Amino acid sequence: MSKKKSTKKEGGAGSKKANNAQFTTVSENRKARHRYEIIESMECGMMLMGSEVKSMREGKLSLDEAYIRVKDRELWLIGSDIAHYKNAGMWNHDPRRPRKLLVHRREFDKFAGRAHERGLTLVPLHVYFNDRGIAKCVMGLAKGKKLHDKRESLKKRDTDRGLQRAMRRR
Repeated sequence: MSKKKSTKKEGGAGSKKANNAQFTTVSENRKARHRYEIIESMECGMMLMGSEVKSMREGKLSLDEAYIRVKDRELWLIGSDIAHYKNAGMWNHDPRRPRKLLVHRREFDKFAGRAHERGLTLVPLHVYFNDRGIAKCVMGLAKGKKLHDKRESLKKRDTDRGLQRAMRRR
């Protein structure tokens, strides 16, 4: 058996990573896709305390009521709930504290500028650990759906499921 060698160099400043990177999803904001129409999404880093990271590795993160705000030219994740880490003792964190999101200045200008447009908001879509073990948050630029839009998307999803079932039976 021969091994296939990769032509891409690994490591270095300008190299790309392999496509087989593994991501560990911590939490997903499922209600965001129902409540909002996602226009564009972007990955950003998070400033976390050690006990928050350990609690997230146990899967104790909730994004249900979370949202993102721009304050002093910085992005803040507000309303997310990271449960206490039981082994942290007195060095534990506040579960509902605002957490700073890390983005490049160009990306911030692009997203924050569009977020101030009428009817657009920034919402966290999901949080995961990348292959290097760093916590990342995917945020989306979203427009709120009206009630009839939500009903329409549910109908469309149901018809698509029915079509998929019919295709599988054939």
